[in-house]
Amino acid sequence: MEQYDVVVVGGGPGGSTVASFVAMRGHRVLLLEREEFPRYQIGESLLPATTQWICGLLGVTEELAAASFTRKSGGTFLWGTSSEPWSFNFTTASHGERYAYQVERMKFDQILLNNARRHGVEVRERCAVQEAYDDGDRVRGVRYVDADGQRHEVAARFVVDASGNQSRLYTAAGATRVNSDFFRNIALFGYFEGGARMPQPRSGNIVCAAFRDGWFWYIPLSDTLTSVGAVVPSSMADKVRGDREQALAGLIEECPLISGLLTNAHRVTEGTYGEIRVRKDYSYHTTRFWRPGIALVGDAACFVDPLFSTGVYLATYSALLAARSINTVLADRLDEATVFAESEFRHRREYQLYHEFLRMMYHAHVDEGSYFWTARKLTDSPVSDADAFSELTAGLGAGEFNLPELDGPARQRTAGTGSGGVGLATRPAVHTDEDEAMNRQWRGRTRARLQGPDQERLLASIETSWRDRPGRLVASADSLHWELPD
Repeated sequence: MEQYDVVVVGGGPGGSTVASFVAMRGHRVLLLEREEFPRYQIGESLLPATTQWICGLLGVTEELAAASFTRKSGGTFLWGTSSEPWSFNFTTASHGERYAYQVERMKFDQILLNNARRHGVEVRERCAVQEAYDDGDRVRGVRYVDADGQRHEVAARFVVDASGNQSRLYTAAGATRVNSDFFRNIALFGYFEGGARMPQPRSGNIVCAAFRDGWFWYIPLSDTLTSVGAVVPSSMADKVRGDREQALAGLIEECPLISGLLTNAHRVTEGTYGEIRVRKDYSYHTTRFWRPGIALVGDAACFVDPLFSTGVYLATYSALLAARSINTVLADRLDEATVFAESEFRHRREYQLYHEFLRMMYHAHVDEGSYFWTARKLTDSPVSDADAFSELTAGLGAGEFNLPELDGPARQRTAGTGSGGVGLATRPAVHTDEDEAMNRQWRGRTRARLQGPDQERLLASIETSWRDRPGRLVASADSLHWELPD
């Protein structure tokens, strides 16, 4: 029987990331992917925490920059009481430039999978994992079927389930899946050529626009290609699963901002992007993220409403957390229960933070200033309300991705990193007069506030003093292990 230190199930961003980070510490890693890459996937709008921090640790920032992905500096929303779209920027006056990308996942995921191979991961595509097996005390490996229909059994000290929302391996962790009582939506989406762009410097922004029945995303993937999707309640399932062409066109007509952007566009009808797709966007979490011998990352563990484009971020961040735990145990530095408890705490907190903030976004018909204020309260951030909102939407609410902390040696490590480098891609801050005027307006405005039970429930759901909790661990200098705090 084949034996590895780690078997990773799934070759998406979560799987490629955890496999790379474990292999970078010299461990033997096998990655099993059901499909053959490149393959289509939704989830095209990234956050700076992934593109600047985690991809920097992986050593792919230069490759991403060369891939001609659309640069994303923030977002534009038509939401709340404002009758006009309002925008936010990842970059704030007190920080270096923050940015992300709008990506075609076929290309982005291939970059990360190829990077895993470069780090020594053995990748086997068209291999469908059937089950994880255990000895009663811990998971010991997996059984899979290859492209020729041959069955195989592989033993490993750890199995990582990164197989996405279709995962069934979470049951091997002794977990059940709990659907959110609030977020029970369906997404209907397609691709358009020739859609308009927001004015500079926001032409790369994701546009999120609320309308009567739900909200739209509008993601500029290139100068001409746009991903357009409507998120509506599950009660509209029959409508969106019937005549999809008619349903999408009808929903677009209900949203003047989106229909205006698509005035001179036509829907792609051939090739990979020629299909109108439907996806169930129920938010959920599993009751456990790990048990001895197995860890769940990304959508295998939890999924939250896509309004803030957190899918790839939560996948790659949870992959980093799992890799830290595995590397620490394999190095005999700390025990398994301690390190995975830390990983699960941080992963689950991120899920809860976004779940509760998004719940507030859906509920509260207030001005954007209230969203900024709530973001600061949830993240326990010392910065202004508007900057706290920017941090949260950039994936920086976890605290450890606080870019200003990377002065000195940590920042120097990022200079000129190639495929094997470790670090964060940074640039000098670039601000426009419009950006500064908007930030001053946000900070100076008399803002509506959530009041009464809504505020109390929202803030009570997140432990804002999490950084000082007893027994916490901290990341090592290279971010790839856990350590006891000084």
